[in-house]
Amino acid sequence: MELKGKRINFLGDSITEGHGTSAKEKCFVSLLKDRLELAASNNYGIGGTRFAVQKTPSAEPRWDLDFCSRVAEMDPEADVVVVFGGTNDFGHGDAPLGCKEDRTPDTFYGACHTLMRSLIEKYPDAVIAVLTPLHRCNEDNTRGDGFKAEETAPLSVYVDIIKEVACWYSLPVLDLFACSGLQPRVPVIQQKYVPDGLHPNDAGHMILADKIAAFLRTL
Repeated sequence: MELKGKRINFLGDSITEGHGTSAKEKCFVSLLKDRLELAASNNYGIGGTRFAVQKTPSAEPRWDLDFCSRVAEMDPEADVVVVFGGTNDFGHGDAPLGCKEDRTPDTFYGACHTLMRSLIEKYPDAVIAVLTPLHRCNEDNTRGDGFKAEETAPLSVYVDIIKEVACWYSLPVLDLFACSGLQPRVPVIQQKYVPDGLHPNDAGHMILADKIAAFLRTL
């Protein structure tokens, strides 16, 4: 896919927003605008947000602006839409996983279906691509960040659901969980690229930009 001059919307959480970088220009969204010579690289990342609806209000209201509810506000002229999230559903979301038949944003399965269908309906002529969550230090904890009232699932299960639902809609997936090279449980990787165990730093965002640019060019 020729990307020069295209308009891309990036819908995501704190990683897309650029938390962990030293400046906005160091975020992968900004890096891609320059590298790919895009007409627009719209950053719709909001820290703390999830795919699914949160039943219990968060300390910050903006954290509860779930992905599904934000589709309407995005640039309608985009040529490409990239979704990058799910780590907060694992970390502190209180929505149940649900099942593959769910079609409302009250469960994680249902939110994945709602989000992807909403994007297809809004952007029927655009390329819609999905990125899986990155690895994180506490990814095997079935209570996420440790504050969930009930055990749910490790991060790998959320990753698998995202891939499963994207496959159902025949949407391309970049499995960053499998191929980013960013596994912060390896000490040298954490030190160099993911200091807090979750958010990539400037060097980590360079890796993300490389991976995402190569992926988008194949579409």
